[in-house]
Amino acid sequence: MLEVRTIDAEMTYDIRHKILRPHQSLADCKYDTDLYEGAFHVGGFYEGKLISIVSFCIENHPDFSLEKQYRLRAMATLEDYRKLNAGRKIVAYGEEILKEQGIQFLWCKGRTGVQEYYSKLGFKPHGEVFDYPPIGPHIIMYKKLI
Repeated sequence: MLEVRTIDAEMTYDIRHKILRPHQSLADCKYDTDLYEGAFHVGGFYEGKLISIVSFCIENHPDFSLEKQYRLRAMATLEDYRKLNAGRKIVAYGEEILKEQGIQFLWCKGRTGVQEYYSKLGFKPHGEVFDYPPIGPHIIMYKKLI
């Protein structure tokens, strides 16, 4: 059974490094936004092992005029555990926290290779594909929460 709960930012770094930025240093997996006021991190645990992570921070996207926005960052699940729907569950958990706070809007910079996955979570694409060095092509994805 999957346990989902908030975690410390430091707990996200190993999975970020392994899944999202394996060709960069561990230091590159530590984002300034991790410690912003209002930021929080969610982890999915299977048999006590952290297998899935996601981070949320207050950050307005300039194309969207809504007042209460959050950004989803660095969602990743260890490859051997992807069939457990951990990613879906940790994002939903974070969205519930945001809704309780009256947050209206969630957005992210999604890799184009996972655009379909974000679409299945209810996100819609915005704008054109862009390069996000050194990671590669991304697209803005967004979701209205309220």
